[in-house]
Amino acid sequence: MTQAFSELSLAEPLARAIAEMGFSAMTPIQAQAIPVVLQGRDVMGAAQTGTGKTAAFSLPLLQRMLKHENASTSPARHPVRALVLLPTRELADQVAQQIALYAKHTQLRSTVVFGGMDMKPQTLELKKGVEILVATPGRLLDHIEAKNCVLNQVEYVVLDEADRMLDIGFLPDLQRILSYLPKQRTTLLFSATFSSEIKRLAGSYLQDPVTIEVARSNATASTIEQRFYRVDEDDKRQALKQLLREKGVKQAFVFLNSKLGCARMARALERDGLNAVALHGDKSQDERLKALDAFKKGEVDLLICTDVAARGLDIKDVPAVFNLDIPFNAEDYVHRIGRTGRAGASGIAISFVTGRDTKQLAEIEKLIGKKTEVESLLLGADQSRFGGAPARQNDGQRLWSDPQARVELRGERPVRIRAPRASDPFFDQPYQPPATDARPAWEGNAQPTSARGLSPYIKSRKKVAALLRPMAVAEAAEASSGATI
Repeated sequence: MTQAFSELSLAEPLARAIAEMGFSAMTPIQAQAIPVVLQGRDVMGAAQTGTGKTAAFSLPLLQRMLKHENASTSPARHPVRALVLLPTRELADQVAQQIALYAKHTQLRSTVVFGGMDMKPQTLELKKGVEILVATPGRLLDHIEAKNCVLNQVEYVVLDEADRMLDIGFLPDLQRILSYLPKQRTTLLFSATFSSEIKRLAGSYLQDPVTIEVARSNATASTIEQRFYRVDEDDKRQALKQLLREKGVKQAFVFLNSKLGCARMARALERDGLNAVALHGDKSQDERLKALDAFKKGEVDLLICTDVAARGLDIKDVPAVFNLDIPFNAEDYVHRIGRTGRAGASGIAISFVTGRDTKQLAEIEKLIGKKTEVESLLLGADQSRFGGAPARQNDGQRLWSDPQARVELRGERPVRIRAPRASDPFFDQPYQPPATDARPAWEGNAQPTSARGLSPYIKSRKKVAALLRPMAVAEAAEASSGATI
């Protein structure tokens, strides 16, 4: 049975903001987590992606901080009281926007800081004073070292996508940040996946936490249809285009494992006439935000991305997700396909499997607790480009050997066959060793050795008239001239 937000007795400014956003009923994670957070308890919450975890921690924190709101312009009256840490820049920006919408009718201030952007505008916002600070770990440490923000009055700490936050890559930064915070605080951990190792590690940061799991751990949403196709590495682009046509998909996430592969696939799809844009870590932050905004507005059909876009991004009504590469970590598969089928909507997740993905596929099956069925995909020729060549069955291996057929089906550049080289009788004859008494040609014209034993090729020094007389002769001439005088 669903519960309404009106049952929470939230403050009027928060209730009005929720109504304006069109929310009436709470999701399971919201219904269980919000009352616990309102009590001031530590929470470790696990729920499927797309179930509203941001509101589950934002609304109760805003409710508890309303007692601190004031209209003063003094920065000292607006210290940081709630710190929200996230692993990626896009997710930090999204969460900050959601919090700003919930708090727009209050006098509580919020801002976001993340890398890839100029620090000066962020510094100006921090100097004005904010109650809610949303940040990525690296950029927050930069501001702490620059003394742009003080965290000694923080009352609430939220680790969103906590499994990634507690990963080995973020753990040192996270420990440094927590060392600046008061010991007495409320800590909230939210994520879609929690391993047993992460739970043990999180126990050192939380005090008597309440564990909330609204679904089986690491489960995928039931509204997402999952399909697996065996596709050869060289056929992935053609298989993607064919499935887009067959399924009638107008907009989709397309995930790859590498930044280079992501950029190449985006360029190739653009050459094929598809409206695609790349999103990966080598892009500047301004380019990443523009690409994401264009995809949200529907100006871009395909977002070709790495796992930088796999977590937390809330874009409604995206009907499909394509995994052109099976992710290295099984947890990332759960987060990837969670970009579709959000808030109860239906979606489809299609993954391409090659012969090298056996181990990763087994780990995904173990994580989600479901056996996957890998299907063969019947690939047909691209009628608009290749003229309707006969279709073929792709089982993940190259079953054809005709070079011309491969050129027509894949659009490869034809191999140039060079003309045979003209024969040369001198170079084509077999090697014959020289006679033992044969002498090199350059020795035939050699001059006989001189009597002095010098080489005939060394020329004798030319005799040149002396410009100055020797010293002895000059002295003798001076002496004789003196005697004459």
